[in-house]
Amino acid sequence: MVRNVRRRLLGLGAVASAAVLGACSVNVPDPAAPKPSPVESTLSTPTITPGHDAAAVAAKDLPLSAGASLVPGDPVTMESKLQEVPGWSLVHAAKQGEDEYKKSDGCVAVTRISTNQGPLVEAGNDEASTKAMFQYMNPAIDPGRLTPVTLRWGQDTDKPLRKVELLALESSAANGGASAVVLGRLFSGPAASVYVSVTCPDDAALAKARADVESGVVLVPPA
Repeated sequence: MVRNVRRRLLGLGAVASAAVLGACSVNVPDPAAPKPSPVESTLSTPTITPGHDAAAVAAKDLPLSAGASLVPGDPVTMESKLQEVPGWSLVHAAKQGEDEYKKSDGCVAVTRISTNQGPLVEAGNDEASTKAMFQYMNPAIDPGRLTPVTLRWGQDTDKPLRKVELLALESSAANGGASAVVLGRLFSGPAASVYVSVTCPDDAALAKARADVESGVVLVPPA
C-alpha cells in the first residue's frame, strides 16, 4: 500500500530525496501517519457550491493564502505545451498518471495531477497542506527550505496574465546534490494536488529548463 501511494504521489520520492536532498536516503513514511486514498481516474458529477463564483476565482491570481477560494468539486487541471518548446519532446503521456518530457541537453520534466489527498489537507490552508504533502513524500524534508514560486493561472491569452502560487524545493549541484527543482501545491478545497519536477545534468541547464517549464506549463482553474 505504501509503495502504491508513494508512486502515485508523482513518483517524486527519488527526486525529492536523491535529487533534492542530495545524500539523504528515501525514508519510509511513519505507518501511523495518515495516507491519501489511492488515486484512480473515475467519472463523477462535479460538486457545485451555491454562491461560489468560479469565474471570479479564475479571473485573479491565486496565492497560497487563498486556499478557501477553491471548493470541493473539480480539481485544478494542467495544460502543458512543453513539447512545443525547442529542444523538448514528450516521452510519455498519462503513464500511471504522469506526463514525462525530455530535453535534448538531458533535462527531464515530470508533471502530475493527483486527487483524493484529503488525509494531508489542512482545511482552508493550502500552505500547510502543501508542506504536509512534501513531508509525506519524504519526512526528512525541511519545510523551511520550501520557497514560493508561481506558474501561469488560466488558459486565456487575451486576458491579463494571472499567476498561481506553489512551493518549491530546490537542489544545486554546487552543494553536492543533483540539479533539480520540485514544484507542488495541495489545493485544500478539492483535496487535489499538482506536481512538477525538473532534473538536469547541471545548474545552468536547470535554470534554462525551469524557465521553459514556467512558460510552457499552465494550471487551469475549475470551471
